[in-house]
Amino acid sequence: MSASSPPSITIETTSGTHCVLLSGSLLADDVARAWDALAAKTGDWRVDASELEHCDGAGLAFLWLLQREKKAKIQGLNPAMAALLEPFDSFDPVRQAPPPPRESACEVLGKLTVRFLSDIRDQIAFVGEFSTMLVTCVRHPRFFRWSDMWLTAQTAGVNALLVAGLVSFLTGMIMAFQSSGPLRQFGVDIYVVNLVALAMLRELGPIMTAVVLAGRSGSAFAAEIGTMKVNEEINALRTMGLDPMRFLVVPRVVAGFLVTPALTVYANFLGVGGGLLVMVLLGFPMATLWKQLMGAVAVTDVLTGIIKSFVFGGLVAGVGCLRGLQTGTGATAVGESTTKSVVTSIFLVTVVDAIFAVLFYAIKW
Repeated sequence: MSASSPPSITIETTSGTHCVLLSGSLLADDVARAWDALAAKTGDWRVDASELEHCDGAGLAFLWLLQREKKAKIQGLNPAMAALLEPFDSFDPVRQAPPPPRESACEVLGKLTVRFLSDIRDQIAFVGEFSTMLVTCVRHPRFFRWSDMWLTAQTAGVNALLVAGLVSFLTGMIMAFQSSGPLRQFGVDIYVVNLVALAMLRELGPIMTAVVLAGRSGSAFAAEIGTMKVNEEINALRTMGLDPMRFLVVPRVVAGFLVTPALTVYANFLGVGGGLLVMVLLGFPMATLWKQLMGAVAVTDVLTGIIKSFVFGGLVAGVGCLRGLQTGTGATAVGESTTKSVVTSIFLVTVVDAIFAVLFYAIKW
């Protein structure tokens, strides 16, 4: 609008009543210049929009504010503009949305139960499909994707050596430091070797390795397969007649099943080595420590941790793949699947370890 054009907003005051005359085009610049002057005035208001030809979004907001703040009556408004303004008549920006209805305890419990049972059903179906495909791959080895399995073994096993070894080594050192003081009070601090060795070989070595794999490899499996699920790559495999269980799940689970025992043996070695290093620093000769270690550790102690590690490895890899296949849609779906994978893996590892503890105690192993 040129400088010589008449203003689109004119205010006339008569007997305490302010009349806003609108004409031509009501645009954002006109509204910005006029609103401060309007806000400072009090009294009754009336709007004459009979000569108003056009207005933008700011102009509609200006009319709505006149109606709401100044209680103004708008006269002569073009029917097309009135239709645009009508949906805002009942809008109140101050009013808060009503709070969502509170669910009763029975509803919450019911939803949790249904979710839990549905998850159990998915796990059973997953185990059945995996077992069927694994038997097929055993009967027909050419169906098995060996290259994917070796690549996964390298990623989950070889690349995890540093983390698993460091955690186990430091754990062995910490156990030796913490237990040497109390045992020294009774003159039996040499038995720190027994404590560290048995704890690492039977419990801590397999569990810590499984936890490292759950946080490092299981979550990676869930994220990889979950991303493929979100990007419709899983559906593309099924469309082409390719089974995702054979291409994605079986190689990863087999790799986790085979790699975890090797990592566990490695972690056991470094964990016990960390404990022995502390004892050497405390003044014990290495020959004495080695003799104590050989007398404390039996073959069954080593086999106990290795047997557990086989189960833990398959469990962690399987849960990661299952959560990846369960990934929904949306920006947060992959993150949720990854979190569920880690939490479920650690929980199941703990439960299975408790079952193993009872079983080995019952058979006196």
